[in-house]
Amino acid sequence: MRPFIVLLAAIGLTAVPGRGERIKDIVEIEGVRGNPIWGYGLVVGLDGTGDNSEASKRALVNILRHAPLVLELGDISSKNIASVMVTAELGPFSRRGSKIDVTVSAIGSATSLQGGTLLMAPLMGADQEVYAVAQGSITTGGFAAAGKAGSVSKNHPTVGIISGGATVEKEELASFVNNGQINLQLRYPDFTTVERIAQAINKVYPASATTLDAGSVKLDIPGNLGQGDLSGFIDRIGALEVEVDQPAVVIINERTGTIVVGEKVTISTVAISHGSLSIITKEREQVSQPLPLSKTGTTEKVQRTDVTVIEQGGALQVVPRPLTVAELARALNAMGLTPRDLAAIFEALRKAGALQAELKIM
Repeated sequence: MRPFIVLLAAIGLTAVPGRGERIKDIVEIEGVRGNPIWGYGLVVGLDGTGDNSEASKRALVNILRHAPLVLELGDISSKNIASVMVTAELGPFSRRGSKIDVTVSAIGSATSLQGGTLLMAPLMGADQEVYAVAQGSITTGGFAAAGKAGSVSKNHPTVGIISGGATVEKEELASFVNNGQINLQLRYPDFTTVERIAQAINKVYPASATTLDAGSVKLDIPGNLGQGDLSGFIDRIGALEVEVDQPAVVIINERTGTIVVGEKVTISTVAISHGSLSIITKEREQVSQPLPLSKTGTTEKVQRTDVTVIEQGGALQVVPRPLTVAELARALNAMGLTPRDLAAIFEALRKAGALQAELKIM
């Protein structure tokens, strides 16, 4: 597998120098977050792909008891129903009556939820309060079909979604203003970046931003700002651009062949030599027969295995000066190395003190 380092080098060569990122894209506002909600539900209308479990039957009996029907557990025998877990996220500004998406996941032996309809299911939060009610037709994005001697499936038909399938019944609005202040939290804490954010804000709103640590900026709301102007104030702050400082890091995933090299990564003067060992096995059939005029033995086919070992030695490559990430990408790809080879080389460079970056191998 050819490593992805070629793509990363191309990105580095075409990037616009000095271009900043918007503050809204690199920070979160403390207190502005969603809350997970969940509930048990029953799906009906399946085409024989349900679970027919006792739990599903009991759930259906309990639901029908609210209608003018009196049923017992033994009256129901169908694989057209399935027990499911319904999950969703209540947004920080979801108002009562608004719609949110839900995910429906089978918890029994159902093989597919395709074509099913979720009956009314209350969704609770961690405090056991009901915040939304879900119901609707399920979209799986896949299918499953089986016969007596074979089966076929696509994607994951035991999990589906209902777009706008839950109605919010109770609000849990975010509270992000505390004593006239807002806290901005960096998604990836860094002392340099957080200082640049404070400086950019203070140029527009003098003495309003203060850094608390590598991941937080305290923002004072101007005293002359009305309640209706708060959204505009946050919008103007979020639109400011700062240059994000990237750490020097190399990430290698040998399983997928993915290699990520940070922009600040350099290699000091060093000589590199890397060889590889290949073992090739080949299976072949050979006919074994008895000697001429022999009265015993039979002619048979036997298996033979040929094993060949090839060791390729790498020439000593001298790196005469610190390399940039683009030069490093071109040099390593010119050597035709695999991700496994690159992992070994980067690890050796780190131990030799020539890799000026943090190495992470997944």
